[in-house]
Amino acid sequence: MRKFEETSTIAPPRSAIGTVLAEVRRSPLFTLIVFVPVVFLFEQVFPEAHTWLFVLSIAAIVPLAALLSRATESVAAKTGDAVGGLLNATLGNLTELVISLAALQAGQYLLVKASIAGAIVTNTLFMLGGAFLIGGLKHHLQEFNRVNARFQASLLFLATIAILVPSLISEVDRTPAVAFSQKLSLGLAILLIAVYGLGMLFSLRTHRELFASAGHADVDEAPWSLPVGTVVLTVVTLLVAMVSEIFVGSVQVAAQHLGMTPAFVGFIVVALVGGAAEMTSAFSAARANRLDLSVGIALGSAAQIALFVAPVLVLVSYFIGPEPMSLQFWPGAVAMMLIATMAASLLSNGGHAAWYAGVMALAVYAIFALTLFLLPPGTGQ
Repeated sequence: MRKFEETSTIAPPRSAIGTVLAEVRRSPLFTLIVFVPVVFLFEQVFPEAHTWLFVLSIAAIVPLAALLSRATESVAAKTGDAVGGLLNATLGNLTELVISLAALQAGQYLLVKASIAGAIVTNTLFMLGGAFLIGGLKHHLQEFNRVNARFQASLLFLATIAILVPSLISEVDRTPAVAFSQKLSLGLAILLIAVYGLGMLFSLRTHRELFASAGHADVDEAPWSLPVGTVVLTVVTLLVAMVSEIFVGSVQVAAQHLGMTPAFVGFIVVALVGGAAEMTSAFSAARANRLDLSVGIALGSAAQIALFVAPVLVLVSYFIGPEPMSLQFWPGAVAMMLIATMAASLLSNGGHAAWYAGVMALAVYAIFALTLFLLPPGTGQ
């Protein structure tokens, strides 16, 4: 009997490829994975068909984002929601980083800054609001760790202040030298990266007991093994980066053909496409009643963009850009980031969420999107 029990509890070995193929067959969304080789082939045959490349690259990122979500959930199940949220935010932000680096090298600083501001606003309003809405519709009322959410919101507020200062000085002082703005941005970039590193030390090492999950997850199916999840994370992240390069190369011309301005493209389109992987993970986690993971992904990703990605782009601009990039944003972008940060603080203050809180956050995001589409910012430095 003991021998039978031991053999019956051991699952047959399964390769990473077999596991992923089984997942693709189970979910119709994963059938869109065929667009990944299609977009690569189309880019080789019709490199000037920018509008089609734009559409195909978006269609290819969607299933990759879903696979990335599934793999991240499996890894998060082994590491905990705090580390899982940080891992998902880091991998998800690779898309924004690749897009921004390509635009930075081309000297399109308006697109870079619009994508940074848009990613912060999209994560704090659209992603967090969508998670509250989707999770609330299924579970009525959900709980999450208020300490973790307020910690991420505080980091985001600090970074927003650092972005506000160069922009505010440019408005108050009539003669700010370009060199001064660049030096100030360089110093702020180094400071923000240091603060972000210390924040990770605080949340993951010295005070990690404060960031334990508050909710109870609904586990519908067994997650992938840690090796399978890690392999899929690595491969899919590389594919997302490659597709993102095609997206960057086609987005500007396609936007002109579709009647969209560079500011709207950077603030809305690039932010939504770049954050597709994180959004899929956040929404899926909220539906599984793992709102701590959703909040960690949304606010953690926004804080990481503001405290790490944006400062890194400032540093990298000294090497690959036509000239150093500053942290000076146009007033409209600063105002939207401040409002989004305030909204995140209000939404995370209670430690619980219902579906209507998500509706209000999504409504604020819709106001921003409509404003940018109808009256986009005309300047940006």
